Amino acid sequence: MREKITLACTETGDRNYITKKNKRNNPDRIEMMKYSPRLRKHTLHRETK
Repeated sequence: MREKITLACTETGDRNYITKKNKRNNPDRIEMMKYSPRLRKHTLHRETK
């Protein structure tokens, strides 16, 4: 049930992180504060397809 997802920065659009999530427990898109190397600060990252 665990699938790989990609997290993209909302400010730059860069796809910086790959993680896994359980689609049965979390059917919605994930949003996390992660570090953006281009901006050198923490920004909101959202799940992309």
